[in-house]
Amino acid sequence: MPLFMDVHHIDGGVGIDDVAKAHQADLAAQGDHDVQYLRYWVDEDQGQIFCLVDAPTAEAANTVHREAHGLVADEIYIVQEGV
Repeated sequence: MPLFMDVHHIDGGVGIDDVAKAHQADLAAQGDHDVQYLRYWVDEDQGQIFCLVDAPTAEAANTVHREAHGLVADEIYIVQEGV
């Protein structure tokens, strides 16, 4: 299954605790869509969130975000993990 990195831009910054709650909501919703959210990174001051997700399609990954908390990604990239 492809790996995707999605990027969210939140005006005014974002708190890591809020992102952690949204991630937990993603984990609760992902099973219905054959999606697995693996990790996330946050730049609180710049309001940027990066999510690594194993999903059949970019739309499936965004569907989980939409259903879990409504914050869909602004950008989604297919990626390959390097060593």
